[in-house]
Amino acid sequence: MSPRPFALLGLSLLLAACSNHPEPSPPSPSAAPAATHEALPADQRELRGSLLGAPADSEVELAVLLVDARGTPREELGSTRLQGNGQTLPFSLRFHPQPFAAGTRIELRGRASQSGRLILRLPPRTLSVVDSQALGALQLVPAP
Repeated sequence: MSPRPFALLGLSLLLAACSNHPEPSPPSPSAAPAATHEALPADQRELRGSLLGAPADSEVELAVLLVDARGTPREELGSTRLQGNGQTLPFSLRFHPQPFAAGTRIELRGRASQSGRLILRLPPRTLSVVDSQALGALQLVPAP
C-alpha cells in the first residue's frame, strides 16, 4: 500500500483539528476591572470620585480650572456634565494638565442646578498634585 492515502488522511485530520475553535476561557476576576478603565492619552489626566447630595433631575457641572491668587478662574482645563439621580453620583473628569505660574493654582469646582436655578455647589478643592487621582466622595453643599 502506498503512503499517499495515509498522508492524505493525516492531512485531512490535521485540517479538521485546526478548524475547531477552542472555547474562550472566562476572564479572571483581576482582569475585569482593568478592562473597564480605558488608557488615557499621554497629554491627559483624570480625576475620579463620587458626588454626594445631587438631587434627582439636577444638572451637575464639574470643572478643573486654573485660578489666580484672588480666586478668579483664568482658564478651564477640563469639564464634564452629569445628570443627578438622587443617589451617589460617580464621576470621571479628564483634563489637560499645564504648568502654572506663581500666584495661580489648579482647582476642582462644581455646581448643581435644577430648572435653571443654582441649588448646590462643591466647595473649591485645590489640587496640590496635577496628576490623575481618586478623590473619593465629595459632598455638595447648599449654594449661597
